[in-house]
Amino acid sequence: MQEAFYRACVAADFPEYPDVHHPEATGISLRAENNVDGIRMSTALTYLQPCRHRLNLTIRARVLVRRILFSGTTAIGVEVDSAGERFRLEGQDIVLSAGAVASPHLLMLSGVGPQELLRTLGLPLVQHLPGVGQNMRDHPNVQVRLRLKPEVPEDDIACRAVRLRYTAAGSSTPNDMILSPASLNTVHATGQDPSHTINCGLYLAVGAGALWLTSADPAVPPAMHYRYLEDPWDVQRLRDAVRLCVRLLDDPAFEAILDHRVSPTDAELATDAALDQWLLQNVTSSYHIAGTCKMGPAFDPMAVVDQWCRVHGLAGLRVADASIMPDVVRANTNVTTMMIAERCADFIKARHAMA
Repeated sequence: MQEAFYRACVAADFPEYPDVHHPEATGISLRAENNVDGIRMSTALTYLQPCRHRLNLTIRARVLVRRILFSGTTAIGVEVDSAGERFRLEGQDIVLSAGAVASPHLLMLSGVGPQELLRTLGLPLVQHLPGVGQNMRDHPNVQVRLRLKPEVPEDDIACRAVRLRYTAAGSSTPNDMILSPASLNTVHATGQDPSHTINCGLYLAVGAGALWLTSADPAVPPAMHYRYLEDPWDVQRLRDAVRLCVRLLDDPAFEAILDHRVSPTDAELATDAALDQWLLQNVTSSYHIAGTCKMGPAFDPMAVVDQWCRVHGLAGLRVADASIMPDVVRANTNVTTMMIAERCADFIKARHAMA
């Protein structure tokens, strides 16, 4: 399936670009993977593991951070639950790296966020920052599902070897769309045909969602509203991506392997209105949530951190994860998030070197 998709894209005049890391790369290419011999090079393996022996590093599992502790507007530590007990952990530099959902959640639990919401839940206000939890960005995607002929051999794993990046018609932003075939789909909704898929991803959506507290209890997750496809430009680009995907499946390269397209059906493709309804029923997350503690100048009411990752209006507190991206990058968020963490570490080291 991967080879057929590659050939179909070339036949449709998309450029071949072997070096996907090149700044001008576009078109069909192999996917970039951060693995060695099939093992994903996670931050646990590449950053934590080599440092576990250090006496100034403690790693604790199953610890729930309840809130950040403040003295006035200076962060001085965190309150945590561990092994059935509650502790105060104090420090000079408090860095949230809990991700684009948990970092804003923790800020709000600590009294940092939209003041009206915090007061409604009885949380004392430390700093009014209305942007906390807002600007929730993601890569909305839908899956064109297909069934291959019975004699086509299956891959041993859910292989995603190639990827098509292209610029939507009328778009001023390069590579705002990605099509990515999966040779064996292992993730599907209950009762859904576990067909093979081609993911159609919108990699720079106009729309943004939000998350907010529903309880002062840190064990209660925040509410989330993705607000996918509320913007007509987002709908148009994703609709066109699905139609492009269907055209690629008509290429002779698929004749030997494709049994039939499962979804969307011909009826769902018959009109833009029918396809738009299918989009709304099938759009889902790429799990690339970002932007909920966006970086920006202090005069931006939606900005949460400055260019050094420091939370506006507070001392001793930084955020270093995908939540500080002003918008989600037009790629997977993994490597960019590691870069953010490295830069934040450099900022902290530089400050201590000058002290």
